[in-house]
Amino acid sequence: MAGSMKQIVKVCFPLAKQVTDRFHVQKLASEAVQEVRIKYRWKSIDKENRAIAEAKTLGKTYKEEMLSNSDTVRQLLARSRYLLFKSPDKWTVKQKERSKILFDLYPKIKTAYQLSNQLRIIYNSSIEKGVAMTKLAQWYNEVENSNFKSFKSIMNTISLNYKTILNYFDDRSTNAAAESFNAKIKAFRSRFRGVKNVEFFLFRLTNIYA
Repeated sequence: MAGSMKQIVKVCFPLAKQVTDRFHVQKLASEAVQEVRIKYRWKSIDKENRAIAEAKTLGKTYKEEMLSNSDTVRQLLARSRYLLFKSPDKWTVKQKERSKILFDLYPKIKTAYQLSNQLRIIYNSSIEKGVAMTKLAQWYNEVENSNFKSFKSIMNTISLNYKTILNYFDDRSTNAAAESFNAKIKAFRSRFRGVKNVEFFLFRLTNIYA
């Protein structure tokens, strides 16, 4: 989505149809959910530290409150990190139990997760470009009504890149193949601890992978 990359494509491949990779859009949504979780985690740490200090002042031993799944609130917020990246159908039994407790205690995290998951569902559904545009517009309105500051960057991203984001639904193309090839190049380069002669390096890449 970088402006410089768009300009490179426009100059080098003027007839190409640009597509914003779904991974980068979904990543923004996932990071927004994590931001909400982290805010609550810091609050729980501060609350716990104050309770420990107060117990010491009174000459008592501080005992952490245990939840029904044997997590403390602090542990719950820390251990919920990975389940918030997944769709509900991929949760383990423990993650389902943990998510229920988490969402009951923190409804805002639940709302943020649902917004992120809705975006995932839009991408995973086999829908036409016009339908996708309608669904993204509806999702955009839900995000706007939620008043989540952490989702503002996603709203701006969709507004600025909606054409290339919607282009994904024409052929459902991603840059997975390019990323895979890039990983091979990096591994090839690191094996020889860097590259001094770029021209010869490109020649070798051509012979191996072309």
